[in-house]
Amino acid sequence: MPEREAGEPLGTPTLEVRDFLRQRREQIAQRWADEPLFRAVFTLSRDEAVEAGKAVVDALAQVADAQRVEDSDAAGFTGVREQLARMTAARSRAGLSATQVSNELAALWPPVENLLAADLEQAPSEELRACTTTLSVLMGTLRVVAMQTALSEGQALIDRQRLQLLEVATPVIRLWDGIVAVPLIGTLDSARSQVVMETLLNAVVDQHARFAILDITGVPTVDSLVAQHLMKTVAAARLMGAECIVSGIRPAIAQTMVHLGLDLGSVLTRASLADALGYCLHELGVDVVSTTTGSAVRR
Repeated sequence: MPEREAGEPLGTPTLEVRDFLRQRREQIAQRWADEPLFRAVFTLSRDEAVEAGKAVVDALAQVADAQRVEDSDAAGFTGVREQLARMTAARSRAGLSATQVSNELAALWPPVENLLAADLEQAPSEELRACTTTLSVLMGTLRVVAMQTALSEGQALIDRQRLQLLEVATPVIRLWDGIVAVPLIGTLDSARSQVVMETLLNAVVDQHARFAILDITGVPTVDSLVAQHLMKTVAAARLMGAECIVSGIRPAIAQTMVHLGLDLGSVLTRASLADALGYCLHELGVDVVSTTTGSAVRR
């Protein structure tokens, strides 16, 4: 750290820590490159680990310069959040728990503490204590930033996987030329209803469908919110030029809808998917012929 003239007043501990980090940037990065968190992530090149360590040291120095060592939202951390997310995610994929990753982050402190103690060996004990405390707080904030970033990335991954599951759970089936169907199974909430609408409308456009069937045989309950979602989907399909039929309204659901005063009067309904398909085929001028009797079956 920079030498002071005799009698020169001490700088603030935060700024002294900043100067220490800038001066010892290379040494800190070299020591961190041998720590498990860096060594296990940057396996191809130690130089890459050193450069990553330098980026973190630079971020810490910038935060210290702004004198915001306790602020995990400090602008200085912005540049290394992505790198920290990459490192913590890699360790999580390797099977480490959040506690173990946090412990590896904590292991970055001793090498820095030892360098600081060596630099301030001749300094007054009060100065050493103040700088050590400040640097310890700053390193603790770094741990908080890393774990916050890891949790945020984890939640983003969960959200993406949830959306993918919703899309997989909402297949569009081509039943006939110009006829598509979406068999719904499970509870309908706002997020899934939006996926249903988007998936159905895309299928109507891609397959030039004249009819779209929403089969709710597998939907356990229908309340006012579910009915509203169905109405919106039907209306959107009509705007795309397709007639939408809701099928599979079981007796218990029909009674519930009547009890709730839900009005689906403007929506074409059929008791089953087969009935809905028969209606669509009839509207297309297609006769379904029984192979046993040879007679046409109309629905």
